Amino acid sequence: MPVFDFNNTPDDKKAAHVAPTATNAQPVRLIVVRSEEGRAKLDKAARLYGAPTVIIVCADHDKAWVRKYDQMQTTDIDASILTDHMMLEATEQGLGSLWVCRFDPKIVREEFELPDNLEPINLLALGYADTEEKGPDRHKTERISLDELVTYK
Repeated sequence: MPVFDFNNTPDDKKAAHVAPTATNAQPVRLIVVRSEEGRAKLDKAARLYGAPTVIIVCADHDKAWVRKYDQMQTTDIDASILTDHMMLEATEQGLGSLWVCRFDPKIVREEFELPDNLEPINLLALGYADTEEKGPDRHKTERISLDELVTYK
């Protein structure tokens, strides 16, 4: 079964690697979990629906850009951009993806022995969906209207 493979993907398709980050600081680290042992560790922290590959997306606070006006770190934003790029690439490869934020970060931190500077931001579950893909027409009924989403001033 093909999996999302960082090593065998052409350079122009390495979605996470080319994703933009604030000041190009690249304060994100990825832990690709494929082993049964690793997935068992993750099962203690979250429901992952049997995905064969799960990527732990971590913020590296030692490398984060900080906005000087209010000290906001952009790590959540940077991690989200990488995750979104990986989801788009997974779709291109014919895989399903699920962005998981409902997990216990303390368990992930302990089970994977993360250093203090790494914070697990989200989990990206990848595999083949066991349901049929929904078409783009679903956005007409499952999303808020464009008028509600966008305001012009």
